[in-house]
Amino acid sequence: MKILVCISNVPDTTAKINFKDNDTQFDTQGVPFVINPNDEFGLTRAMWFKEQNGATVDVATVGDASVEATLRKALAIGADEAYRIDTPALDGIQVAKELAALVKENGYDLVIAGRESIDYNGGMVPGIMAGILGYSFVHKCIELQIDGQTATAVREIDGGKETLTAQLPLVIGGQKGLVEEKDLKIPNMRGIMMARQKTLQVLPGIQAKSMTRDVHFAKPAARNQTTMISKDNLDELIEKLHTEAKVI
Repeated sequence: MKILVCISNVPDTTAKINFKDNDTQFDTQGVPFVINPNDEFGLTRAMWFKEQNGATVDVATVGDASVEATLRKALAIGADEAYRIDTPALDGIQVAKELAALVKENGYDLVIAGRESIDYNGGMVPGIMAGILGYSFVHKCIELQIDGQTATAVREIDGGKETLTAQLPLVIGGQKGLVEEKDLKIPNMRGIMMARQKTLQVLPGIQAKSMTRDVHFAKPAARNQTTMISKDNLDELIEKLHTEAKVI
């Protein structure tokens, strides 16, 4: 079984975010980048298939050379080969088209992508890829088993869970539940050393066009200062809820 894990290179959630050029571009200066958490759950599950089923696991991302450190981390975790599609990641549609072309070229049986990236939270890439490829698709996937050519997946739905079966090839949009946080793999020294010898191929993009553009970024409004009111002063509380919060 050949597995491709799609990796998104995202800012660490602890980083301070700023914008430049009149708030039209994200300023990456000084911002540490990591593997998108939803993708990391998928990568760890792919490693389980590698260990249990003898699967081969490749990773891929779309972007310039700055994303290669993230791909190297994926190789250190245990992926066999990495692909960097050498074109800027402009939006979910363009990224999905670029990744789908790689899937067509290499004939993967299972494509694991995060349900969404934590930077733009678009949630588009895995579904669009499945549509382009004509593959079955399971979104918000929290469990996955493969038996031969049959996949059994569990996904979150409103108010519960749904169990589905599908024939490979398959695309999933994965999230926490594929594995738990305690099961995430951390590169050890041996993995880091081996990653230096593994293949990281740089491929030209297919020049897929984006269909959106960033017009303006804005940070959330600063929170108002908290006003403390004595529990014995209900009249003041009611007045502020009415005149300031406007909730009554």
